[in-house]
Amino acid sequence: MKTFIRRSLSAFIVILFFTAGPARAKDAQGFDQKRNQLIGYMLDKQLPAIHFSDRKMNSSLSLAAFDLYLKQLDYQKRFLLSRDVQELRSFAPHIADSLEHGAIVLPATGYDIMKERISQVEKMVDQIMAAGFDVNSDEVYETDPEKLAFVDDLNGLKDRWRKIMKGQVITRYLGLVEDRKKAKDKLPDDALWKQAKEKVAKVNKEFFLRLHQETLQDHFDRFFNSIARAFDPHTNYLPPDKKEDFDIQMRGSLEGIGALLREEDGLIKVVRIIPGSPSAKQGRLQAEDTILQVAEKGTEPVDVTDMRLSDAVRLIRGSKGSEVLLTVKKPDGIKEIIPIIRDVVQIEETFVKDTVLDSPDGGKIGYVLIPSFYRDFEKTKNGDDARNATEDTRKALDDLKKTKLEGIILDLRDDGGGSLVDAVDIAGLFVKSGPIVQVKNSYGKTRVLDDDDDKIEYSGPLVVLVNQFSASASEIVAAALQDYKRAVIVGGAHTHGKGTVQTIINLNENMPVLQFKKMEDLGALKVTIQKFYRITGGSTQYKGVVPDIILPSLFQYLKSGEKYLDYSLPWDQVGPVDFTPFSGKPIDLAMIREKSEQRRGHDEGLTIIAEEAKKAEERSKQTAVSLKLADMRQKMEEVRQERKKVGDQYRKYQEGMGDDDQSEMDGKGAKKDEVPDWKEEIKKDPYISEAKNIIIDMGK
Repeated sequence: MKTFIRRSLSAFIVILFFTAGPARAKDAQGFDQKRNQLIGYMLDKQLPAIHFSDRKMNSSLSLAAFDLYLKQLDYQKRFLLSRDVQELRSFAPHIADSLEHGAIVLPATGYDIMKERISQVEKMVDQIMAAGFDVNSDEVYETDPEKLAFVDDLNGLKDRWRKIMKGQVITRYLGLVEDRKKAKDKLPDDALWKQAKEKVAKVNKEFFLRLHQETLQDHFDRFFNSIARAFDPHTNYLPPDKKEDFDIQMRGSLEGIGALLREEDGLIKVVRIIPGSPSAKQGRLQAEDTILQVAEKGTEPVDVTDMRLSDAVRLIRGSKGSEVLLTVKKPDGIKEIIPIIRDVVQIEETFVKDTVLDSPDGGKIGYVLIPSFYRDFEKTKNGDDARNATEDTRKALDDLKKTKLEGIILDLRDDGGGSLVDAVDIAGLFVKSGPIVQVKNSYGKTRVLDDDDDKIEYSGPLVVLVNQFSASASEIVAAALQDYKRAVIVGGAHTHGKGTVQTIINLNENMPVLQFKKMEDLGALKVTIQKFYRITGGSTQYKGVVPDIILPSLFQYLKSGEKYLDYSLPWDQVGPVDFTPFSGKPIDLAMIREKSEQRRGHDEGLTIIAEEAKKAEERSKQTAVSLKLADMRQKMEEVRQERKKVGDQYRKYQEGMGDDDQSEMDGKGAKKDEVPDWKEEIKKDPYISEAKNIIIDMGK
């Protein structure tokens, strides 16, 4: 058993040290040193006691925390000098000790250094813009921060910013050239260059203004989060003003554009597009896109690089009907501006959907989409009627069974998970009673979650679609159906690999000394406390689920998944549990794989996807970009043509999902012969087309 009681006793002694003497007043920015000492001490004692891994606050964890701290401080290496990094690194081995003894110096030192460097760079930027650029000179800029080193002096820093700004100005100019093609008044090139420089100067001015607004408390909050993140990617410190961000990350906003975002190494990235949301309807914003700038229609864009997630979200969100323009960087390095009309995302749009598809051999195949494993626990607790993913899936199956089906496609692509109870119950709809998943806690105790219902809602051929963004609960369902030999799993090389469970610890409710109850809000901890395991014993953590049939994906080159995240928990296994495989018709995987591979070579959509995926991978490796005007112009045109080719043959399956209104979803008020757009869109999806062929193979 962990030594939480003994640590709490030592906590009492150290906290007495913290409180000795008169309380120090806050500074002008509201910074409270004693409050931060207490937060640091509580992290030091509570994280090792609660976290699944039982990691210790030692020198190893200190170095990991520093690595994460440095990345969030200046990931793109645009401000710090090598000597600054060396100075900060001297604190790294002592981070754990500093938390225990209340001598937290690193974030304050980092704040002072960054404040000085930001002011210096701001002056450089003005000088660089005044000097102008030679847009025809041959030079390149490395866009991958991992391949860059911190510069040695201010001259090196100035040259780095000169290249950054040169790229910004040329990109802006080329955009204005495109706009000129549609404009009535054709401005000359000189006027466009002037506009480009003015716009870039304004954007950078606003960028530095926001950087100057960073407070010492902001730096401490991110330092504390680096400590938490060193335990695993899903453990975080949540300061009071980030609780709203946590809601966005865990459930997704129901207002605005409907994109689930995360802050990663100073960048705002799209985690998932909420089905039925304005982003899904618009169709161009996708998971793994990086949002670089945000603008209201008719205004200059605001750079969100190095911006706090909460601030970026506030810029992106807005009143219903207004338009926001997002400048995004695609995973292959291409930039584009995406206009999205804000709206209220109806929760109905995130519920289970179903329809009947025509089979290639003239029959009918059922299709069920589960966007997330939702359940309103609060309403259920209060005894109120509450929709949940299990009952909606059951109703969908009942509805589909009214038609004579050759099989059913269960679509779990981009399903980030949700309710564990619904993962167990939904898997149970397709098998007889038995174990579905094993859960191990931080004490090493494993329990088995069973489906207790003997009834099988559907026993015919079943294909489960997944991708690398299928995570958590969706991986549990896919793994269970694979282990029971109940379904054929189809998708990319692997699912996400998130096999962990988190809980929220309110620090205000866990203070060890009564007199601290008057302390201002300390925030909360999101901590990993459990791990999932398949009924065969292997964890879904890290490796994810490997599909039975692997199809090409435009995103296959992405290093996306748990295995690519810093300090993710490793794969391991526990003992298997007894279960009875599905007793229906056996699945001949060898035959199905052979036939699928034969079709793949002749399927135009999948062939184009495979070809473009290779090109996208090649582009992603070409991180050193030319800053010569002619080269940038040519690159932009090449990408435009490639994207057009892909767009003509392939659209991500969510595009159009939710274009129908609520009445059409419920079958009320829609014309009898009216087919909602989302049903038309899934007919064009090459993955669904191949899934239908596999269903036919399973019936042979």
